[in-house]
Amino acid sequence: MTEQRPDPDRLLEALQAEAMAAARGKLKIFFGACAGVGKTYAMLQAARQKLNEGVDVLIGIVETHGRAETGALLEGLPMLPSRKMQYRDKLLAEFDLDAALASKPRLIVVDELAHSNVEGSRHAKRWQDVEELLAAGIDVYTALNVQHLDSLNDVVGSITGVRVRETVPDQVFDVADEVTLVDLPPDELLARLAAGKVYLADAAERAARNFFRKGNLIALRELALRRTADRVDAQMRAYRADRAIANVWQAKERLVVCVGMGSSGEKLVRAAARLAAKLQADWIAVYVETPSLQRLPAERRARVLETLKLAEELGAETATLAGSDAARTLAAYARSRNASKLVIGHRLKAGWRRKLLPGLADQLAEQAVELDLYLVGVDDTSALGERDARGRPARPDWRGYAWATAYVAVTTLLATPLLSVFDLANVVMVFLLAVVGAALRYGRGPGAWAALAAVLSFDFFFVPPRFTFAVSDTQYVLTFALMLGVALVIGQLAAKLRFEADVARQRERRADELAGLARELSGALTTEQIVGTALERLQGVFHARCAVLLPDSHERVRSTTVGAHTLGEREGLQADSEIAQWVYDHQQAAGQGTQTLPASPTHYLPLKAPMRTRGVLALQATDPTLLDEPEDRRLLEACAAQVALALERVHFVEVAQDALVSMEGERLRNGLLTAVSHDLRTPLTALVGLADTLGREGLSEASRQELTLAVGDKARGMAELVGKLLDMARLQSGAVELRRDWHSLEEVLGSARRQLDAVLAGHRVVSQLAPDLPLCEFDPVLLERVLVNLLDNAAKYTPAGSEICIRAQHRGDLLRVVVEDNGPGLPDGREERLFGKFERGDNESALPGVGLGLAICRAIIEAHGGRIHAENRSEGGARFVFTLPLGTPPSMAEAELASH
Repeated sequence: MTEQRPDPDRLLEALQAEAMAAARGKLKIFFGACAGVGKTYAMLQAARQKLNEGVDVLIGIVETHGRAETGALLEGLPMLPSRKMQYRDKLLAEFDLDAALASKPRLIVVDELAHSNVEGSRHAKRWQDVEELLAAGIDVYTALNVQHLDSLNDVVGSITGVRVRETVPDQVFDVADEVTLVDLPPDELLARLAAGKVYLADAAERAARNFFRKGNLIALRELALRRTADRVDAQMRAYRADRAIANVWQAKERLVVCVGMGSSGEKLVRAAARLAAKLQADWIAVYVETPSLQRLPAERRARVLETLKLAEELGAETATLAGSDAARTLAAYARSRNASKLVIGHRLKAGWRRKLLPGLADQLAEQAVELDLYLVGVDDTSALGERDARGRPARPDWRGYAWATAYVAVTTLLATPLLSVFDLANVVMVFLLAVVGAALRYGRGPGAWAALAAVLSFDFFFVPPRFTFAVSDTQYVLTFALMLGVALVIGQLAAKLRFEADVARQRERRADELAGLARELSGALTTEQIVGTALERLQGVFHARCAVLLPDSHERVRSTTVGAHTLGEREGLQADSEIAQWVYDHQQAAGQGTQTLPASPTHYLPLKAPMRTRGVLALQATDPTLLDEPEDRRLLEACAAQVALALERVHFVEVAQDALVSMEGERLRNGLLTAVSHDLRTPLTALVGLADTLGREGLSEASRQELTLAVGDKARGMAELVGKLLDMARLQSGAVELRRDWHSLEEVLGSARRQLDAVLAGHRVVSQLAPDLPLCEFDPVLLERVLVNLLDNAAKYTPAGSEICIRAQHRGDLLRVVVEDNGPGLPDGREERLFGKFERGDNESALPGVGLGLAICRAIIEAHGGRIHAENRSEGGARFVFTLPLGTPPSMAEAELASH
């Protein structure tokens, strides 16, 4: 056998699954055909063995049903006190989930997985309690009978005649880490029943007469064995696939089941679930809504929604389709989803009806020959709901027919005066208009009735002899036939157009709402804007009160505040923080329309983003049936996903900004350390050396004076450096206030040059100031600092003998100042970066400086409302240009008044 290379994607998925499984607890199910086979006994024996091995074991809840052997095994095992709950004037003992989570044992025993919790509990079913225990990392031992599996519930009911109401989704059974089959032959089980080891005497006698018949036990045993064998087979296939033992690259089967409104819908769904499990296939439950079904009463549509909800619980994807032709719509959807099999209900019609009125199966067989059809026999209704909930033929809505009759009557009255003006052929057109109106407004049935009524009315009131149905001219018979045919065709087309327009309008509304939400969220820059936009849009779309709860630094979800209001609370919605916290922690929906706390009037939905859950959306609809519609539920989930993506986007923008700030701070810190370590340490070392030299005896007066001057120069250099650091810090913090006044640039430039006489001694400095320069309003001390830094920078980075030129002129309302040289110029591509803090033209230069001069220049110029930039001259050298707004100088009178 040749080995195949494992698929990297499958290996990655396996590693991710193993990582997730490592954080969860392990579920072990003791599985049996029925009560009495010894599941609880075997479970307690296994728990005792674990306790002997040193594992922390806790008995959460166990039902002994009075069996002495089972009760004896409980002795010595640590027990969790039960939770007492009041139900219908009775005090019942229930499993205490909160106490179990608080105890956090390594292993807990929770009997009867299919048990329904008392109303008021956190979860409706005990298997949901077990799911929460597993999510908390606690291992669970539990017991389950085959009749409690959801997909086999109706099969067991048909065998035993007893339909149990407590069921567990098959997915819980399938994902269990271990399933132990506890089996007992029927004869031995019946012997245990007779000996009182299964039920007490009275209950045992009733059970023997009803459920515990040998034929029933054999059938149940076979179901349990087959279901366990299917699980083992799936494990074997997974093992072979993980190790690439054989070629497994086959397309996965997918099947579609078409459900209706009658009780057969549940039968279809369960049959499809079993077929999908046997074929290891994905499956989709769909409801095709035709024009006639669109006008059904609310209670009949509710039955369809319940069936779709059951399909979701059994692991199906659900969809509601709209189309005028059920077979064509269903076949097109199956092709679009690449489904190879269709499961439909089928009820054989008698004789001529089957030939004249072909059923859905016949239509699909003709239109979709490439699809495999699986027919499930139904006794009360077809898959499309041809009968009502009581099995009787569905009654039409007579109001539409009454209005269609009224349309024809009014048309007859309006057409009567036209008889003296127009021919009968033209009057017919008026009746056709009435047929179109009735079909558009009330659908196919009323449209067809309007067509027939229009023909009869036209014959009776307009065709001679009038006021009788007799026809004097045989040509009118053809007129009637054509009129009826044309009216029927036009009416049906009009009804189809109305139906498709309604469907398109609903789809367009959902798409527009989702697109509008995405558009508005894309422009939101803060969390508060996102939450406000989401609440405003969702409250309008779903006609509901909403709230968004976001986590704080301690991962506790809270309502988001904007201004003085709490979003959601200002609309009257008080979200339950405990339920919202559970939804956030477990990333599962809860509240209305779910299996978790369904009694809550509010629906809680986690805001799941690609990286993590960003919060919880709470929605309380005015119409409690809103979330029953699959399309509305998907729209809500899509909106929640958009909100979550927007929140994650803003979060990562904030993270990026923090990272940039952190990087900038790190760069500044490194620059400051460099300045301290080099530009401060070097002169300090020189000062120490000079001071030591000055302290020596025998120095001449000339040497001592020279050293004193050197100490002064070094000290002044350090003072200048520290001054730059302090100036940059003050400018950065905004602590410097501009003292603006009207000054001449020539005076400030002269003062700056006098400060740099020693520095500029080896350069030729040229000033070219326009003679007509006006006064400008600026802070003279700060602008002098700018000129000093620019001239010092030019002198420092150009060789001796270079020319430094200062030019100034006014252009419009701006004063333009240029400082340029004919030196080596600026590093290519770094002209703008030189204005950053701690940036130097030559990072490895031995020249003193920390790279703050140009940064200070930019901060000062921008504080004055100007701009500064650097560039290389085409003829060689560097050029620094800054502009300042001139403003409007005061008049002489205003100046004198200000001076006084």
